[in-house]
Amino acid sequence: MATNSWIFERVSGPFSFTEGPAWTGEVVLFTDIPNNRIMRYNPQTGKTDVFREATNEANGLMFDQHGQLYACEGGGRCIARYNADGSRDIIVDRFEGKRLNSPNDLAFDDQGRIWFTDPRYGDRIDDLELDHQSVLRADPKPDGNWLLQRMTFDTVKPNGILISPDQSRLYVAESNYGLGNNTELRAYPINSDGGLGECEILHNFYPHRGIDGMTLDNQGNIVATAGWEQSGPGSMIYVFSPRGRVTETHPIDLVQPESDESGKLFPGGIVTNCAFGGIDLRTLYVTAGGCLYRAETHRQGIA
Repeated sequence: MATNSWIFERVSGPFSFTEGPAWTGEVVLFTDIPNNRIMRYNPQTGKTDVFREATNEANGLMFDQHGQLYACEGGGRCIARYNADGSRDIIVDRFEGKRLNSPNDLAFDDQGRIWFTDPRYGDRIDDLELDHQSVLRADPKPDGNWLLQRMTFDTVKPNGILISPDQSRLYVAESNYGLGNNTELRAYPINSDGGLGECEILHNFYPHRGIDGMTLDNQGNIVATAGWEQSGPGSMIYVFSPRGRVTETHPIDLVQPESDESGKLFPGGIVTNCAFGGIDLRTLYVTAGGCLYRAETHRQGIA
């Protein structure tokens, strides 16, 4: 297993709690969840500004095949589309008439379907309506509406999510860490009828904090953020082969906790998500500890 570490540079922050990096082709968007906004980092100027506000605790971000931005709004309990004119469309916010938990991360397949995780996070425990935490899928319909389906029945707290490049597998981070819980990288076969087969556990982080967010390189390997300083090997970038072999690890030393721009102490110590960017898609951007980091790598993202 290769352990030659990438050099991570803090390029933006600290903010309150950062997540959801997405490369536009020119800049990096990432979410500042507690402050309900999406930030924009420009690597050419080194400047960060506010891209969008009032985002209802948006977490994971993703562009569709047409370049439109979608977000998992944890506070809004929905999947939302952010339009170029500043408007916002709610894609889905209820399953079988009940409000979603707190959508966390999403992925598009080649058919334009949105696969997303819906765990329970935040301060809405007494206000939750669903009795499960699952992977759901929103299928676009010809009339512009979306059909929402439950796809997993064995997840307890799904978090990061990816579709393999050949569309044959769904990768899910089961993130209910702690004694007696499951902290796993899972792979579900996507059947010809669109349903999921029985999952295969590719890696088990038990009992430590496992994967939060993840992305793919152009060889189909899974590049994932996992770990923390409270237990286990610490905050890390893992590279997994499609079959779950750990081929590389890259420790990331986070800045010590300090005050954000408002003077509030930010959490630090938690690596949350990652995305490839840069002109050649060889720069890995990582959200961690309320900041945005980057590292130049020998790997390349998917265009």
